[in-house]
Amino acid sequence: MKNMVITDALTQAVSAALATLYGIQQQPSDIQLQATRKEFAGDYTLVVFPYVKQARKAPEAVAAELGEAVSQNLPEVQGFNVVKGFLNFEISDRYWIQFLSERVGEPRYGLVDATPSDIPVVVEYSSPNTNKPLHLGHIRNNLLGWSVSRLLEATGANVKKVNLVNDRGIHICKSMLAWQRYGGGETPESSGMKGDHLVGKYYVEFDKHYKDEVKSLMDGGMEEDQAKREAPIMLEAQAMLKRWEEGDTGVRSLWERMNGWVYAGFDETYSRLGVGFDKIYYESNTYLLGKELVQKGLDMGVLFRKDDGSVWCDLTADGLDQKLLLRKDGTSVYMTQDLGTALLRHKDFGAERLIYVVGNEQDYHFKVLKLILSKLGFEWADKVYHLSYGMVELPSGKMKSREGTVVDADDLIDEMEKTAEEMSRERGKNDELSPEEQEHLYHILALGALKYFILKVDPTKNMLFNPAESIDFNGNTGPFIQYTHARIRSIVRKAGEIGEWSAGNVALNEKERSVIKSLHTLPETLQQAAAAYSPAMVANYAYDLAKAFNSFYQDTPILKEEDGGKKCLRIALCAAVANALKNTMDILGIEVPERM
Repeated sequence: MKNMVITDALTQAVSAALATLYGIQQQPSDIQLQATRKEFAGDYTLVVFPYVKQARKAPEAVAAELGEAVSQNLPEVQGFNVVKGFLNFEISDRYWIQFLSERVGEPRYGLVDATPSDIPVVVEYSSPNTNKPLHLGHIRNNLLGWSVSRLLEATGANVKKVNLVNDRGIHICKSMLAWQRYGGGETPESSGMKGDHLVGKYYVEFDKHYKDEVKSLMDGGMEEDQAKREAPIMLEAQAMLKRWEEGDTGVRSLWERMNGWVYAGFDETYSRLGVGFDKIYYESNTYLLGKELVQKGLDMGVLFRKDDGSVWCDLTADGLDQKLLLRKDGTSVYMTQDLGTALLRHKDFGAERLIYVVGNEQDYHFKVLKLILSKLGFEWADKVYHLSYGMVELPSGKMKSREGTVVDADDLIDEMEKTAEEMSRERGKNDELSPEEQEHLYHILALGALKYFILKVDPTKNMLFNPAESIDFNGNTGPFIQYTHARIRSIVRKAGEIGEWSAGNVALNEKERSVIKSLHTLPETLQQAAAAYSPAMVANYAYDLAKAFNSFYQDTPILKEEDGGKKCLRIALCAAVANALKNTMDILGIEVPERM
């Protein structure tokens, strides 16, 4: 059974036994094994109920006969037991030890490399507007996009990470208009503010004056909806957007200047978060292609123009509604540029999949996008996949950009680094590190806490981010796993070169078996996580492995073990766990320290 994992060998042996005993033809790939529940003896469990009818025997009898046949033909099975219709296989120590010995020297165990010829998978994430800095919601988006990309790469995909910057539209016009009116020529250099923060300041300023104007109109007897539409500052912002689309040089010049401030700020935040992109698209370059597609849809009769000049797609026959694609003044909407961007990406990459990492409030948007692309005749429309994720909030509640109540990403990272430094100093174990090493440690602990706390939650779920809980050195946190890795690396350094041992003269204790079995599941876990686009499965695997190791470490001597064979095996086990933690945390974008 050399180079074959035990689960494959078991399913093949079960398949052969079913055919021999009962004439049942079952492909090994269709035979499902599961980890044996902790309250029962065994490693893998086969549910035999699906075979009882054809075997014409009681479940217990079928399980016993299959167990006997498999154990006779597969020496790695050292025993089995039957609990009603459940057959539990017990795997020999020899197999687990041989598995460990083969994996110690594999730094990329569990990871699969893509080949350059593989058709790429395109993952879009971040997609910020240029009217405000990145905030906590963007952090979840960026961390999910980066880690999903890394996860797909780890399982053999050729991934292209892309960003679409929403650099045009009414949102940036609001900031531009407010800066013109109230900015007094303020710049990032004169104010000492990051450019994205400065532009965000004027987005908030616009909203403040807009609300004042709406209130004034309502006080004069106007209905609220009409007041919101006819507030002078809003009408002026809409006029600015129209002038932008018409190519007005003054508006375009101001737009380029303020967007330049924002891009510099974004790049700094991306660098701090440790995320990046293979290509960046800009809405200002893709919306015109979207407009061309709208014209194509009109020519095809897929779209229609209303009396006021606006262009729509009627999706009522598909169970949706009518979707606006061009406003009556000819300006585009988000859907317009998304149509253009999708086509451009398909041309750029011929992608196997186009994955959009976007919050679940846009679920409807992506249903419409796929449907319109399909109606326009693009066969690859079914390759569009919306990786929908839940909202992230703080204990204080929801965030609102217009009201200036968002938690900026930069401010949150600063606070996390400060907390990491305080907690590390309280522990008092970093005195031997240089000031530069300490500063780096505080940074990776802060980012490890932030990233892990967000990524350990299933992407589809809403979540509450609690900074204080995230940076605890105990429990299901990034720092706990980082500290476990540092502890293991310290053990391996002290041990020096790993010696050799024989599988025949070393018996495993319960804690050793538990850790090795956890290592054994790494490749399967990564494949399942990639199929589900779920970094949470990787995060919780890393925590379970770290927890199993710490249980082993507390109860089992390593460097002080007198038996040479056992000592070598345990050092090898340490090295393999450290490697697995490093690889899984790297998928999450988290650096693990060598020393803490």
